[in-house]
Amino acid sequence: MSQVSSFLPTSRKEMLAQGKSQVDVILFTGDAYVDHPSFGAAVIGRVLEHAGYSVAIVPQPNWRDDLRDFKKLGEPRLFFAVTSGCMDSMVNHYTANKRLRSDDAYSAGDTSGFRPDYAVKVYSQIIKKLYPNIPLILGGIEASLRRFAHYDYWSDSLMPSILFDSGADLLVYGMGERPIVDIANRLRDGAAIGSITNILQTAFVSKDSYLPDDKTIELYNFNDCLKQAPLFGKNFRVIEEESNKLNANRIIEPYTDSNVVVNPPYPVPTTSEMDALWDLPYQRAPHPRYKGKRIPAWDMIKFSVNIHQGCFGGCSFCTISAHQGKFITSRSEESILKEINKISSDPDFKGYLTDLGGPSANMYKMQGKDLNICAKCKKPSCIFPKICGNLQADHEPLINLYEKVRALPYIKKAFIGSGIRYDLFSDWSFASNRQYFEDVFQHHVSGRLKVAPEHTEDDVLKQMRKPPFKLFEELKVKFDILNRKYSLKQQLIPYFISSHPGCNLQHMRLLANRIKSLKIRPEQIQDFTPTPMTLASAIFYTGIDPYTDKPVFVERDKEGKLKQRDNFFWYKTTESKAPRPNTRRSKQNTAHGKMKRKKRR
Repeated sequence: MSQVSSFLPTSRKEMLAQGKSQVDVILFTGDAYVDHPSFGAAVIGRVLEHAGYSVAIVPQPNWRDDLRDFKKLGEPRLFFAVTSGCMDSMVNHYTANKRLRSDDAYSAGDTSGFRPDYAVKVYSQIIKKLYPNIPLILGGIEASLRRFAHYDYWSDSLMPSILFDSGADLLVYGMGERPIVDIANRLRDGAAIGSITNILQTAFVSKDSYLPDDKTIELYNFNDCLKQAPLFGKNFRVIEEESNKLNANRIIEPYTDSNVVVNPPYPVPTTSEMDALWDLPYQRAPHPRYKGKRIPAWDMIKFSVNIHQGCFGGCSFCTISAHQGKFITSRSEESILKEINKISSDPDFKGYLTDLGGPSANMYKMQGKDLNICAKCKKPSCIFPKICGNLQADHEPLINLYEKVRALPYIKKAFIGSGIRYDLFSDWSFASNRQYFEDVFQHHVSGRLKVAPEHTEDDVLKQMRKPPFKLFEELKVKFDILNRKYSLKQQLIPYFISSHPGCNLQHMRLLANRIKSLKIRPEQIQDFTPTPMTLASAIFYTGIDPYTDKPVFVERDKEGKLKQRDNFFWYKTTESKAPRPNTRRSKQNTAHGKMKRKKRR
């Protein structure tokens, strides 16, 4: 079998070489095609293939010419699928100050311009115009987080569900491997796309009327939200609470003459289901069509291993739980070690894993002690404002996993590149907490350990749903002690955010004074960017916290945002030259947590 034929086909020539004149599903993606479980399009393609369906992928189709990329594979037997890729296309394209980026980590050559703004909408409208009678299914981070009405920062407007602008028949939200197979099965068996209304984790537009009951919640009408912004905030609270339930309700969002119907999600996936995803026949490489061109997102995860999905942190600016869910699903040790063994066979592998983590590095195998209590809970965070008494936050499984990885003969070092939630082990009275931190420090730090206090002031941290800064200060003391103990000079690298709702210029001046006293020169910083389906974005739009109904200060002025950001550079007042810190894209994640602050499907 040739190198190209082992990938999912991306052209008519590749289809014919694999003996296919027509495929069941054609998937359009805004990313370059990398056949790896950290890239959502590859996962969906391989899952459908495993279920017996033929799939072709069209990566980064040209939407500005004669649309030949949308026509070259013809019609699929069952449906078209569309995703913007591992990131929302607007977050991918623009900075927090709405300046166009020149780079794109998910494109060959790290070059922007290979996908449009609002990629899901643009791709979908083209497909529906060319093939109006073929079912069209949306998925991925951009569609998932825009399934309801949402505030769009780039147009500074409240926008309806993406189902309307795209013209799509069905939307899959969250991690889409289970619903996409159900949809394919229904269509294969002859169901009309309009009749598919009861698959979990899907959304669609309906003209039917729905009455609220014990399994159905109705939101405020979109038109009323346009007139009264606080109603949008109230809707968001309902959406977030339902997203954080083990047993969620169906949600109805009314519009003028129709409703958006969002079915509840699937149950939390099992470890065996997670393992099965990593066992699929990925080529673990970019498609040969990119030969000689670098894809930075691939470089970042090529020698990294994701060990779980989901996050129960509940940070108000983050979309991970809204997409992957609050409840953790972990891979088995056997699956993880099997993947590391595959990585070791790569001729470029020199014995160094770049990451052994996930959306948060240290939530592996953590869950509620009594799931009956979890089933009654709708809180967005299991660790804010304090760690839930029902949370099994033991680091012992991670300690054991790290030890087994270190014992592998071909591993020189396994770094933890994902952000670590230090509030999970901040109670130093527990021996396993002390051992976990010391093991990470001694064996898994590449000289720099990343953590995310995000701010220093309690008023702002409460709006972020982050722990008090004193926990970071305690961590730094412990970190410095270990540096002296092992005669090392490792660095603790904190992430910070400016202009978050609730943060004013005085807060940033206090931050500057506090980090100056700790001799911290921030390298990883971000000016807050409102992204769909986060509490912080709802507050940014409404100016009100929907959980308290109290007003919150929001810095919307461009100059005001720059003034806040300048406080990170306190050292420039005393030095003529200072290094320029890196800025971060919005906190979104990829396929299974890799590319930590980005998202998939």
